[in-house]
Amino acid sequence: MDNVEIRTFRASTMHEALALVRREMGPDAAILRTREVRVRRWFGLLPGRPEIEVVASFGVNVPSRLPVETAMPSRRPPAEGGLSLEQPAPETRALILRAAHAGMEVQQKLENMEHMLRSLCRRTGSSALYDWPEPLFRVYADLIDADLSEEDARELLERVRGESLRDRMDEPMLIKARLARILESELAATQPIRLTPGRCRVCALVGPTGVGKTTTIAKLAANFRLRENRRVGLITMDTYRIAAVEQLRTYADIIDLPMRVVSTPREMQEAVRSFETLDLVLIDTAGRSPKDDIKIRELRTLLTEAAADEIHLVLSSVAGTKALLQTLERFRTVRPTALILTKLDESPSFGGLLPVLRAAGLPLSYLTNGQNVPDDIETAQPARVARLILGMEGLVKEPHA
Repeated sequence: MDNVEIRTFRASTMHEALALVRREMGPDAAILRTREVRVRRWFGLLPGRPEIEVVASFGVNVPSRLPVETAMPSRRPPAEGGLSLEQPAPETRALILRAAHAGMEVQQKLENMEHMLRSLCRRTGSSALYDWPEPLFRVYADLIDADLSEEDARELLERVRGESLRDRMDEPMLIKARLARILESELAATQPIRLTPGRCRVCALVGPTGVGKTTTIAKLAANFRLRENRRVGLITMDTYRIAAVEQLRTYADIIDLPMRVVSTPREMQEAVRSFETLDLVLIDTAGRSPKDDIKIRELRTLLTEAAADEIHLVLSSVAGTKALLQTLERFRTVRPTALILTKLDESPSFGGLLPVLRAAGLPLSYLTNGQNVPDDIETAQPARVARLILGMEGLVKEPHA
């Protein structure tokens, strides 16, 4: 093909690399290959940070089949007193011929390698990006934009290819709808806190500092007290931050709820016992660093004394995937029963939550998307979470249920 350009782009992330391809070559460019490379520093002596390399083109450039001599410009008489630029010296012409011949050999080798790779992919049932239909790759690019990892995006799309849409890869919206259904089937959601008449239910919220536990406690307390007319009591263990105690006390005064502050296992027992005639007891715990094993063990001891029926691990959707996975692993010792995702209104994308939810093995209970009490909280629905992860909808606040 004439005027076909093959270019290589490098960036720190796949999202940035694809943006470069779109900006430099337009939306119709085809992706030939992606890989992770390391650029060496200090004259090649030190390894650099990893980068994503993307090779893009509008097609494959096949050299002319005409003899090189035929393809060369016609000769013209040399200008007076010198050699013609269209007719190089014999030594230069020989170098040009050898370079052209070498280029054709390299091109032929590339074509042979591509053919072998395609055959291997067909035999093994796998596929490279350039084997995908264009609509499928566009969905892949959208998933990368939604902050899904390359591995998760490819795995989900390969599952779509292997299912009922095999013959309908030309409709991106249909592909995305199928992706949403696949992901929805993976996600688990528990019922919101359900109260039993005549029985006090004890629920605790745990998690790192700054994820919004106290505000979430206030939202839950206000909804159960004001909207469902339940008798609710508050216990806070967050004695490390005076401001946190005062914040929760302010909410308790506004909503007219009893509140206790505890710092020892004995005080926890007494506080829970004093609230045993209520419908619901909500426990606000101090934020713990995922790296502080001692404090997390202390937290577990206090919760054991509380005999909590439910322990909700609160995670901020703004945090990175690696940090969330670390938090999840360290807080397993307190035996959480559900997850709450907070600060959805502050996160630009949610694809990074997918490996966290897969690794957790816990159902989602609530989502929060703002600071307003008692609003900006909703029960978690797998369909909605799936669409958020895939970048298929904006953040529309749902009513609390």
